[in-house]
Amino acid sequence: MPKMKSNRGAAKTFRKTASGKFKRNKAYRSHILTSKSTKTKRKLRHATLVSKSDQKRVKTMVQ
Repeated sequence: MPKMKSNRGAAKTFRKTASGKFKRNKAYRSHILTSKSTKTKRKLRHATLVSKSDQKRVKTMVQ
C-alpha cells in the first residue's frame, strides 16, 4: 500500500514548532488594507498557534 500524501496547501501554510505545535499566519492581511487601521494591520503581522481543537486535523494534513 502506498504512503499517504500530505496536503500540499496545508504543508505550505503551517509550520511545526519544536514543541510539536503548529504555527500559522493570521487571516485578513492580503488585500483591502486601506480600510483597516494601522493597529489592526500591525497585530496581523505576527504569527500565532493553531487552536487546540484544530491541532489533530492539521497534523494529519501535514504529515
